[in-house]
Amino acid sequence: MARPHANTPETDASSPPAPLVAAEMKFEAALMELEQIVQNMESGQLSLEDSIAAYRRGSALLKHCQQQLSEAERKIQILEND
Repeated sequence: MARPHANTPETDASSPPAPLVAAEMKFEAALMELEQIVQNMESGQLSLEDSIAAYRRGSALLKHCQQQLSEAERKIQILEND
């Protein structure tokens, strides 16, 4: 019988869950995660590889938050013009 890969969620309960795709997150959750990433990076405790991964994730979250804010601003402008 084949053994499952050691890093699969079924076999490694200590591994963190995979992060949500930024585009599927609510604004508040994305902003909270982004703030946590900034704190982690500013602490200087991350390895180079972890810093790069955190930067990539943070960039995706920032883009998502900016899009959400732009959409909210557009909706407000529509409401104000009615």
